[in-house]
Amino acid sequence: MKKLSTIEVDKALKSLPGWTLKNEMIIKSFAFKDFSEAFSIMTHIAFECEKQNHHPNWENVYNSLTIKLSTHDADGITQKDIDLAKSIEEIVG
Repeated sequence: MKKLSTIEVDKALKSLPGWTLKNEMIIKSFAFKDFSEAFSIMTHIAFECEKQNHHPNWENVYNSLTIKLSTHDADGITQKDIDLAKSIEEIVG
């Protein structure tokens, strides 16, 4: 999969509010009502990640979840990351 240019990533992020580009990753933090809600959403996201065969770097602390996406094989951001971010947005709703 081809690594996207910074211009291509910036353009894609216009349709992904709250996602930012940092250190060759696209990143977004989410806040939920409590740990149970955060964990439930993470579980739903995990199944989607398996379906897409693309897995995030993420961190969960109580009700917060930070997701970082990049394609390690491409040493940067690819369309796979953009597609997964869009799926995550649909799940979190």
